[in-house]
Amino acid sequence: QVQFVESGGGLVQPGGSLRLSCVASGIIFRFYAMGWYRQAPGKQRELVADISSSGGSANAVDSVKDRFTAFRDNAKNTVYLQMNSLKPEDTAVYYCNTQPPTRGSWGQGTQVTVSS
Repeated sequence: QVQFVESGGGLVQPGGSLRLSCVASGIIFRFYAMGWYRQAPGKQRELVADISSSGGSANAVDSVKDRFTAFRDNAKNTVYLQMNSLKPEDTAVYYCNTQPPTRGSWGQGTQVTVSS
């Protein structure tokens, strides 16, 4: 059974930073590219950053480029999302999954709220 457990979210002021973590189980983690996704209230879930299976290549969408960075530790089956210079529009529930996503394996996510 594929499972992803996200953590590290919270309330942060604009301009602040957070680091999210996601532990994967039920897959051979090092074989999979991973993605970080987010879903804001009333919006569809979107991919914000991804990273190759080896960790050698990471990408982010334009709205978070230069602020968000995905990285991973394959020995720990863990993928991270470093988020800097957070903005109110980054408020959302953040999820990790394979990239592309593995159907039916979404975790609970972790809430990130950016507000003063």
